[in-house]
Amino acid sequence: MSTVVALSLVGPAQPAEVGGGWGRAQRVAIATVDGGAVTDWVEHDVRWDLAHDEGTEGSHHARVVRFLRENGVQVVATGHMGPPMQRMLGTMGIRAVTSASGDPRAVAVAAAEA
Repeated sequence: MSTVVALSLVGPAQPAEVGGGWGRAQRVAIATVDGGAVTDWVEHDVRWDLAHDEGTEGSHHARVVRFLRENGVQVVATGHMGPPMQRMLGTMGIRAVTSASGDPRAVAVAAAEA
């Protein structure tokens, strides 16, 4: 059974690392993990760092919810995440892995298996 993991990416386009804050991520990777390996990988330029302050907290969270639902995300791995965002993910049944850093593909596999 596969697991869909969303990861906040920081750093130059290549090589990227997992880290930073989830709600202000510039880029997010969606990884499908199956049998301890990444079987699909897509990067999105979400620019939540800019959108975060352009409206209300509710509109920002709604944007994130849409993205997560559209991509079938089951786990989010990031450097850090505020309590309101953690609560929102919890109500959606999405597990949050915080304090994640390093190689995105390795983090995706570890988060899927945690």
